[in-house]
Amino acid sequence: MANEQILDVIGVGIGPFNLGLAALLEKTKCRSLFFDKKPCFEWHPGMLLEGTTLQVPFLADVVTMVDPTSPYSFLNYLHEHKRLYRFYFFEKFHIPRTEYNHYCQWVAKQLPQLQFGFEVQNIEQTEEGYFRVTVYSYNEKKQNIYHAKHVVLGVGTRPYVPEKFQPFLGDRVFHSSQYLHKRETVLKARSITVIGSGQSSAEIFHDLFLKQPDYDYQLSWYTRSKGFYPMEYSKLGLEHFSPDYTRYFYQLPKQKKKAVLSNQSLLYKGISFTTIANIYDLLYERTVGNKTPSVHLQALTELVSIEEWNNHYCLSLYQHEQEKGMQIESDVVILATGYHPYIPDCLNGMMNMIEWDESGQLVIQEDYRVKLKNENQNHLFIQNGELHTHGVGAPDLGLGAFRNATIINQLVGKKIYPTYETNVFQQFGM
Repeated sequence: MANEQILDVIGVGIGPFNLGLAALLEKTKCRSLFFDKKPCFEWHPGMLLEGTTLQVPFLADVVTMVDPTSPYSFLNYLHEHKRLYRFYFFEKFHIPRTEYNHYCQWVAKQLPQLQFGFEVQNIEQTEEGYFRVTVYSYNEKKQNIYHAKHVVLGVGTRPYVPEKFQPFLGDRVFHSSQYLHKRETVLKARSITVIGSGQSSAEIFHDLFLKQPDYDYQLSWYTRSKGFYPMEYSKLGLEHFSPDYTRYFYQLPKQKKKAVLSNQSLLYKGISFTTIANIYDLLYERTVGNKTPSVHLQALTELVSIEEWNNHYCLSLYQHEQEKGMQIESDVVILATGYHPYIPDCLNGMMNMIEWDESGQLVIQEDYRVKLKNENQNHLFIQNGELHTHGVGAPDLGLGAFRNATIINQLVGKKIYPTYETNVFQQFGM
């Protein structure tokens, strides 16, 4: 495609959400290109542990919730791979994480508009109102310029590590997103400490606990949270991950939104019942005959500081209810400290044209448009960067297709994909 051609849309980043956008755009005449600096599609490769599953049903693939007849559905993926009967007898809604990643790779390979190995370096608006996008090709080792009517930012979130721990990052202190890449080194340690209270920390602890008899290390798990609590997974609780709740949340006052979000952590930050049960069952089995496994679990305890001592680390910890501190030694520290949204550097050329709220966050319209100071018919959209405006459903895979349908209907100026007003049983407001 010639660089000077004006595209209808450029996608920045190719995660599940922009992958779904590209797949759903196949039913339109939109000319599009999607760029990602990775060499191929990979979804959280450092956490594709055997035995782990998606925390949403398989229907939360990239297309089904707005187009169940799409050739890019998960069921069609199974059909193409001759796995339908195996899945039928599998009898589970929650599929292996590795299979979800393979499914997304299968979709990606069928969409020629996806360009991997290309990094979007800058986005700016021309006098005509189009977006001028500078893209670097790692293969060609050169920059290319593209123009588009619309841009969809789908860079998602990135691993978060508190600033005070960042100087220690390396092979033996690292974020949980790197776990699989570093596991071989980790298993050689004499002592390992996991920090965090979410699903990632639990899965890593369980994986290390399973392997402990073969490697004989001390294993500890600390969290500043009140306990190792399960994620909210009741059917009515799950209705918060719906277009209905998103619509309700968007209309709340800004200050009310902050208060609501601060009390909803267990809707998306807890541990699955299955993982907690697996850990407990293993603890029970390992203590048969009053044996004492070399493990330590402790909540209400925050990692305050890290110091490096003679090839290991001294960790200062603080128990909030007792108001007491202690120190432990550990060869490895795994920080399951979550993910935060961020503003990518490629938006530097548009900083003065974007509307920001008083907290320095993007002002995002209900239809996922980033509010620009000079509004025209060309728009900058965002995927999974609207937690502060749209609520807990922003990162949820089950709402990705709905958000993409909303964006596509604006791109083409008519309703290509239906979005329903009522999707759940309960009412969220008056």
